[in-house]
Amino acid sequence: MPDLDARADRLDAYLDAADLEAVWFARPNGFAWLTGGSNVVDRDGDVGVAAAGYDGEFRVLTDSIEAQRIADEEVPDAFEVERFTWYESDLGAALADRSPSPAAADFDVPGFEALQASELRQPLTDDDVERYRALCADTAEAVEAVCRRLEPTTVEADGATDLTAELRRRGIEAPVALVGGARRAQAYRHYTAREDELGEYALVSVTAQREGLYASTTRTVAFDPPSWLAERTRKAARVEATALAATQAAATGEYPRNADGSGTAGDVFGAIQEAYAAVGYEGEWELHHQGGAAGFAGREWIATPEATDPVHAPMAYSWNPTVQGAKSEDTQLVTANDVEPLTITGDWPTTTVESVELPGVPTVELERHVPL
Repeated sequence: MPDLDARADRLDAYLDAADLEAVWFARPNGFAWLTGGSNVVDRDGDVGVAAAGYDGEFRVLTDSIEAQRIADEEVPDAFEVERFTWYESDLGAALADRSPSPAAADFDVPGFEALQASELRQPLTDDDVERYRALCADTAEAVEAVCRRLEPTTVEADGATDLTAELRRRGIEAPVALVGGARRAQAYRHYTAREDELGEYALVSVTAQREGLYASTTRTVAFDPPSWLAERTRKAARVEATALAATQAAATGEYPRNADGSGTAGDVFGAIQEAYAAVGYEGEWELHHQGGAAGFAGREWIATPEATDPVHAPMAYSWNPTVQGAKSEDTQLVTANDVEPLTITGDWPTTTVESVELPGVPTVELERHVPL
């Protein structure tokens, strides 16, 4: 359950700064951020069946079908659950009638301002971090359990089915579950599972979600691997380590030292570009996005060369560099003083890699996963 006092403090500041009376969240990640629960029934929808709001008090509005279930199973007692008759209105119109105004919402409500909720979810609070640690540990455990069951003759689609089931047993959903064998992992950066057998090696990647928080990780399983796999994986890991070092420096205002003391996602991306060149793969970044901030979305933002998103700490980051058939990816908690690996069990082989030396970015050594 989220720390509602911390949520209230952040939302009070937002309402004061925006001169608003209320703010509402009906997109699933926003609803989960505020309540710790889920408003999802139809997984194809961008907007859930209930809106969670704050106007000095915590409120939920939903229809007469869902109200009792939402109150009983999805939200803390601090939330007053209100209902409208399901056949007389829809969520947006009902909210426009009942909310104090002016107001903002993360979905279309007549007369409301549009809310970009990602910044409100950053940085993570202490209770977010504790739940994140639990999610990431369970995710890594599930991924590694599946990886150890794979064989060269395993079909990608069967591996992906096993992966989603293993996560589901832990109460985790997998919006992204990729299992790519040797042929397709070299041909595509997103190796969506097909009917191919794995062959020489496999890449297994997930973005997993529980209680609104998202964790991403990748493992490489080597059966009879090509001679270049270990070295390319190591080079991808050095790019990842550089991204994390630059993330920490940007969050503390050291890289670069901007007038307001903050760094941006674009600053970190510049370090990633230089790291690829330093390990002998200049321009490789053009073939796949490199990741970014994680939290109450698979990526709260994805870094690009011109991105202006602020870099926060404490915050989770999932960087995912790839090098021609190899990949390095984990979710890490970045604070002002530490980079803490979260998607780790201690039961998978690792190696120590050093970030690329760059001006303004401290060189760090990190333990990164290697092919099993």
